[in-house]
Amino acid sequence: MYRVGVDLGGTNIAVGVVDENYNIVGRGKLKTNLPRPAQAIFDDIAAAVKMAVEDAGITMEQVDSIGIGTPGSVNKATGMIDFANNLDFNHVPARDMLIKSLGCDKVYIDNDANCAALGEALAGAGKGRDSFVAITLGTGVGSGIVIDGKLVNGVNYAAGEMGHMVIVVDGEQCNCGRRGCWERYASATALIAQTKDAMVQNQDSIMWKLVDDNIDKVNGRTAFDAMRQGDEAGKKVVARYIYYVSVGIINIINALQPEIICISGGISHEKDTLLQPIRTHIKRERYSIYSEKQTEICCAVLGNDAGIIGAALLDK
Repeated sequence: MYRVGVDLGGTNIAVGVVDENYNIVGRGKLKTNLPRPAQAIFDDIAAAVKMAVEDAGITMEQVDSIGIGTPGSVNKATGMIDFANNLDFNHVPARDMLIKSLGCDKVYIDNDANCAALGEALAGAGKGRDSFVAITLGTGVGSGIVIDGKLVNGVNYAAGEMGHMVIVVDGEQCNCGRRGCWERYASATALIAQTKDAMVQNQDSIMWKLVDDNIDKVNGRTAFDAMRQGDEAGKKVVARYIYYVSVGIINIINALQPEIICISGGISHEKDTLLQPIRTHIKRERYSIYSEKQTEICCAVLGNDAGIIGAALLDK
């Protein structure tokens, strides 16, 4: 049996053919090329699916199901993308569009962070565990909850959007309409903004040298690299950013007490540089401070493949 997983992102459309052992045996990839109409994007999704199927050396008749992971809120019952602000989608009939273009009647859809969580839970860092939360530190803060191998979706299929819990009352404006969301402080986008602010305030910071005096070259590694070179401004940026990440994770632990919280996204490549101070903050501030069993904090192991594999497994 082969399943196809589609990871629809703001930059790329990544597709994989997944076998029964959760291995990706064929791939297809195209640029999302935003902004443009939903129909044009879904035409390219269909094209990327055909590329992946050809790469796997199989035919569409051998594909049992197709799953799509997309940003935004999704109605799994209707196959509709209700809202995805980064894609400028409103009530897009994703399932019907793919059924029409590919002829496969088993098409499933869910939020991209949920798909990444499901992939890591079943085939990656959470394999064999009963309760699992995935956090993605990327353009935003994505998250997903998996209990007993099933995604927690809620009454409207929009559960698990922990990036939009408020951690600073009346804080920075978020794209979702609220102020002070975790995403505005803990995403890679937020880290870049925090780094730039620190550079403007600290003209002698080594961070300027790391980006060749071009502030537009700042990325999620800049402050971490400066910190490793002993730069005081870089140290402060990293310490404050990690605390913002920790605040949200502590809230999740207090609310759900999962066995594992797994962190992915480009910032997770810092591994213990990121994880160790997070664990220190958690140990000090979690409500279950005296419990014998505690939530494990780890990094994802599937990388960018988690979303593809999770999307492919939406039929489970």
